[in-house]
Amino acid sequence: MTIGEALRAARLAAGVSLDAMAPRAHFSKQHLSNVETGKRAASPAVVAAYAEALGVPTETLMDPLPDPLRVAHEWLVTDSPQVVESRSGRNVGASLAGEVEGRVIELRHLDDRLGGEDLAPVVEEELLDTEQIVRDSAYSDAVGRRLLISVGELAQLAGWVASDAGSYRQAEKHYLSGVGAATRAGDRPLGANLLSSLAYQMANVGKPADVRDALLLARTAVKGADGATPTVQTLLLERVAWSAARAREVGTAMRTLDQVDDVFECRSPGDEDPEWVYWMSRDEISTMRARVLVELGRPSDAEPLLLDVLSRYPEDAHRESSLYWSWLAEAYARAGELDQARQALDTAAGYAAQVNSPRADSRLVVVRGLLPG
Repeated sequence: MTIGEALRAARLAAGVSLDAMAPRAHFSKQHLSNVETGKRAASPAVVAAYAEALGVPTETLMDPLPDPLRVAHEWLVTDSPQVVESRSGRNVGASLAGEVEGRVIELRHLDDRLGGEDLAPVVEEELLDTEQIVRDSAYSDAVGRRLLISVGELAQLAGWVASDAGSYRQAEKHYLSGVGAATRAGDRPLGANLLSSLAYQMANVGKPADVRDALLLARTAVKGADGATPTVQTLLLERVAWSAARAREVGTAMRTLDQVDDVFECRSPGDEDPEWVYWMSRDEISTMRARVLVELGRPSDAEPLLLDVLSRYPEDAHRESSLYWSWLAEAYARAGELDQARQALDTAAGYAAQVNSPRADSRLVVVRGLLPG
């Protein structure tokens, strides 16, 4: 990401148009547009003006993150340690298991900044390499369990990015194969996350009959998650609440949201949360509550929740920012606040343009369909 792109992302994250930014920054709209698009260099004065106008630290604008597409490409064209180890013909030890676990974490966090169509081939390749190691190599029981857990986690991530790319059948295949790996490893919470992820997809894109099955599957995941920490239980219950809302089971959805709040408050510093639940937070809980409220016909109750979350959401999380702004736009549209809906939708579109995510693009289409003209 260039400095100009970082400036634009920060402005969009704050919900500020170029028209409004120009007088705040004391530069012309055309000059700021040229800076953001890379036609003019971003001078220190412009960066400082953005930082002051938007209330963000200057260093976050001067030191943007590396281009995630380049990171993914380098990952894809370089042999993984699984392939190198497999060629050597040696027994697989704890060191390789640790490397694989680290790579899974890196890929999962790369998903925060990269759309499904760009990330899917990278995760697919990593999953295949790890499955081959599990299938063809010799290792101790302890190392084997760690590798199987990595396969299950990669399968969940592969399903997630495939779903984001609109490849729903492929996503379902990954989720179900991952359950097998999690079961062999004896990791019930991981298996529950895989089933719950599939339920979430079914609730979002399935036919009416699929939505009913999604609720049953999400409930099954909660029931079977033996040993899950409160944070993991929170994630699983959120998907029950969403599936219930999509199935129009109002009472179940609202009771489950209350249960989400109660369970999340049961966390303690000694909890051994799996890394794959790192993103669960109070803001995420507020966002899901808002989405359920919109789905159940209470958009005015959802608006303040979404506005509060968006006021501090990470500016480089383009896909999630696009989705969150689209949910706010939907809330405005369903509440009859059409001007605010259009403004929120424009912001969502600005974020969607920076990431290759069919899911984010499809959300724009859905919300545009709610607006007249």
